[in-house]
Order: sequence, then C-alpha cells, then structure tokens
Amino acid sequence: METKIFKIASIFENPDELQQAADILARGGLVAFPTETVYGLGANGLNEDAVHAIYQAKGRPSDNPLILHICDTEMLPQLAREIPEVAVRLALEFWPGPLTMVLPKTSRVPDAVSGGLDTVAIRFPSNLIARELIRRSGKPIAAPSANLSGSPSPTTAQHCIDDLMGRVDAIVDGGSCGVGLESTVISLVRQIPTVLRPGGVTVEQLREVLGEVRVDPAVTHPMAEGQKAASPGMKYKHYAPKAKVVLIDGQQEAFVRYVNERKENGVFALCFSEDVPALKVPVVCYGGKEHPEEQAHALFDALRRLDELGAALVFAHCPAKDGVGLAVYNRLLRAAAFDVVKI
Repeated sequence: METKIFKIASIFENPDELQQAADILARGGLVAFPTETVYGLGANGLNEDAVHAIYQAKGRPSDNPLILHICDTEMLPQLAREIPEVAVRLALEFWPGPLTMVLPKTSRVPDAVSGGLDTVAIRFPSNLIARELIRRSGKPIAAPSANLSGSPSPTTAQHCIDDLMGRVDAIVDGGSCGVGLESTVISLVRQIPTVLRPGGVTVEQLREVLGEVRVDPAVTHPMAEGQKAASPGMKYKHYAPKAKVVLIDGQQEAFVRYVNERKENGVFALCFSEDVPALKVPVVCYGGKEHPEEQAHALFDALRRLDELGAALVFAHCPAKDGVGLAVYNRLLRAAAFDVVKI
C-alpha cells in the first residue's frame, strides 16, 4: 500500500496532517506514531478488523496482547470493568506517562486486543501528539511497537520507515522518543500487583506507591512451555538484530578480556562507554555504565546500528538489574534469546 509520511513536530504544527492521520485511524487504517517510550503502530482498538491488520503488518503472533492507549481517564470505564483503588493511586502518580495497567476488560474490548484473555492492558501516554491523535480519532488506539515483529523497537520515524513502509497507511514523524524503551506493565488482577514488563517507571517507584509489588519470573527467565503471555514482550524473542547476541554478565576487565579473546571478522561488542578504549573489536556503545536512562534511550538504536554495520556475532555487556537498568536487562535478555554467559 502507499504509506503517507506526516512530519509533525508538535500538536500546533501541521494540524491538517494531524487530522488526516486521525481520520485514517477512525476509519480502520494503520498509523505509526510517536509516544514518549517508542513509536507505536496504531489502529482503532474497538475495531477487530483494524486490530487484526496490526498483527498482519508486523508479522506478530496473534496470542501476544496489545496495549490500548487513551487520551484521558474518562475513557477508562468503557475498557475496564473494574478499576481498583490501586489503579487510581497509580494513575494519580504516573499518568500520563510510561506505565501500562492490566485490568479486567469490558465486552467492548475485542479478543484480538487482549490475545484471548479476559484482561486488557491500558496506557495514558504523556506524548502530546499521541494524545491528540487519540482525541481526534475518538477511539482508544491499540498499538504495539511500530516495527516488524521480533526486531528492535523503533525510537525514530526512520526506524518505522525502514520496517513498515508499504505495510501501513501512514507514519507520523514526531521526532525521537524520550524514554527509548516500552512502558512498564503492571498487572492489577492478581492478589499482589505484579510487574510483567519493566520500563521507565521502576519497580522501586511502584513500591513507594503501593507497598508490596512482585516481579513476574518471566521478566528475567523464559516463560514455561504452554504458558500464556499476559502482557506484550513476555513470551517471544524480541528486540533482536539480525546478528546473534550473547549477553556477557561480568565486570569490565573480565568482559573486555572475554571479547578480545574472541576477535574475528563479524564480531562486535555492544558495550558501555567505559569499555570502549580497551576493546579490540568494532564497538557500538549504548551509554555509560552508571547511566541506565542513557542506556534505555540508546539501546534500540544501537541494536539497529549493529545490523547496519554488518555484525554477525555481538557480545553485549550486561547492565545493572535494578531501577531502569532492569528494563534494559530485560530487553537485552530477549534480544539474546536468553543466551547469557556469566564470567
């Protein structure tokens, strides 16, 4: 199909193009658009045919749930049949922002959105372009990341163009995404609130608001055979470049020695800025060791850069496993298909 490109730096720029994008969504089309986390591939979340088109455009497994994006909390009751007190507390603290809540769904939410589950994941993004698109379309927007399934998520419009040109109706170029990783997903349908996917809102921040918060084992370990994913980003290999990625869990000196001993054509390091001077293989840096927010912002672009450079085997230096670092670690685990070497 023909894919239109709308360059919209703010909601006050090119209002006609913003309305065109919203009209495409309203009539059941597909639009890639910016959020503060990553670019999303949006469709009318109440139109089952439109939602199925997302899966087709991405090559996404149909049992992998989607997130519904809203532009104000008044949209929540039409999507969630129960809104517990803990959800209200989280909304007051973190919405709009990079937090998704899993709640019992209403009958209005198509099974295609929820992956056949009785729950729905809902987010109120802080990005003003995203919110204005939702408002103008008049519908909650179902949107996974705007990339081909399994590849690194897009943080610029060019990433969307590289993956989806000719597969979607329009791409809204709203600049680079601020956070760089997908939203935190927390389930509020279990007895204890449970993080299903870490992101920019950290487990530590959630515990400050709610007290006890669990982290699902699937955040750091493969899901059990036959287990059903309750959130995007849980079940399948994700975020992966074409190269094979191996995650190296160790201190700087050990990481550098391990990689340098394996120097050959096609071997690259995905590393911290502090590692670079001592490495004898081509490198792509994804931030400073003590700066997880910087790592989060740079990670997906770095993974795509490895493909551009022709990497065949990538040794990635493992980040910290707390705060925002847990989200970076989670994405790298899946990019590496859980191939981890501890040294």
